[in-house]
Amino acid sequence: MKVGVSTFVTDEGIGIAALGRALEDRGFDSLFLHEHSHVPVHRGTKFPGGGDLPRVYFRTLDPFVALTAAAMVTENLLLGTGVALLAQRDVIHTAKQVASLDLVSGGRVVFGVGAGWSHEEMRNHGTDPRTRGKLLNERLAAVKEIWVKDQAEFHGDHVDFDPIFCWPKPVQRPHPPVYVGGDGRAALARAAAYGDGWMPHSIGDPARVRHQLDRLAEAAGPMPVIVSSVAPAPELLDAYAEAGAGHVTLSLPTQPEAETLHILDVFAELVGGYR
Repeated sequence: MKVGVSTFVTDEGIGIAALGRALEDRGFDSLFLHEHSHVPVHRGTKFPGGGDLPRVYFRTLDPFVALTAAAMVTENLLLGTGVALLAQRDVIHTAKQVASLDLVSGGRVVFGVGAGWSHEEMRNHGTDPRTRGKLLNERLAAVKEIWVKDQAEFHGDHVDFDPIFCWPKPVQRPHPPVYVGGDGRAALARAAAYGDGWMPHSIGDPARVRHQLDRLAEAAGPMPVIVSSVAPAPELLDAYAEAGAGHVTLSLPTQPEAETLHILDVFAELVGGYR
């Protein structure tokens, strides 16, 4: 089982270059970064994690800028979004950003996408929360068209553009793997229709791990899975390994450099037997 980390990178925690080097030096497989472009001052949408919105949401870096910095100081580390909020992003700019990162990293990008949860954040980007799922589906299809065709065009209900040139093309062929985040029925259907893999959130009960992974096989058929934000608990890691998970990312708290390096040392010792 391959093991990476998922985290928020902010202006208050470890620098992204130091984090990338530390992960690769300790043998971790991947780095997945969360995304939120901003936090609306007035919010009515409840935080899915319960309680107050954590400070890291207010201060997170742009994931593609951060991952580019990590790419420059690493050689083998997979670089992923976990997840990018494509329903809130310009589809042409995003296609170029991902392809550019794939080029400068030598083909190490995993494009994780999700629908998002903050209605106020969506509306500030001109996205209607009621139709964000349909919009996301079209943008996923459109991004792939831009990546694989020299003259790409797309005509849908929510995304519409005439033929365009857009280089660079990704290094990976036919394109970087697209992993669809989320645990609900819509996310499973989206993964089956538009994704190359599924990125569910970890659950805290080891006894339910196999059921979680079996849901995908029943709903979407066999497909690669990256389980994101797994708690660093031996019994939970054992359960995912025994259930056949090929790839998990440990949830890394956002801390200054010294504290982060200590946490990574603990993580490395914990997961040494799974790699």
